[in-house]
Amino acid sequence: MVPTLVRTLGVKGRRPVVGTRDDKDLFYLFASLDLVTGRLVRHGVVSEQRQRRREGTHKTRRLAHAFARHLDAVARAYPAERHARVVLTIDNAPWHAGEPVKAALARHPHLELYRLPSYSPQLNVIERLWKVLRAEATHNRLFAHVHALAGALDRTIRRLARRRRPLLTLILSAKKRAKSSAG
Repeated sequence: MVPTLVRTLGVKGRRPVVGTRDDKDLFYLFASLDLVTGRLVRHGVVSEQRQRRREGTHKTRRLAHAFARHLDAVARAYPAERHARVVLTIDNAPWHAGEPVKAALARHPHLELYRLPSYSPQLNVIERLWKVLRAEATHNRLFAHVHALAGALDRTIRRLARRRRPLLTLILSAKKRAKSSAG
């Protein structure tokens, strides 16, 4: 995730100013949202440019490893002894496949991945969470470094996770939207 610039209100005759930085450091956030309880499992990864240069690994490979770690976190949150089947809805991002993901699914056979059709973000409930998260944590904000961005996202997502009712409202509105587009 990166900070986002959006329209804003200002005093008439004065142009609002939001600073920017030329920074290639990135923060990736993986999250799984329980459609019944509103419980949120998340895993964040800071990707600094100098670290990427030093390691030399491809973005898809790095993110596949990060997604596999997220699957491990979901398996810890939903152990097989209590949850016989856990289905995670995913899009067609290339890092949702590959050897690290296959290995994680082999370690946790009760986890299943359900791929959505291409170009259908309206069916993915987590996209609604990303929209709210960006609006509350990153719109028109300048962060000194990627760790400050990660901290702001973490604080916002913890606050959202404590308020399960709004999360469930996001889910219900997404379900209604999916039903109307399918029917």
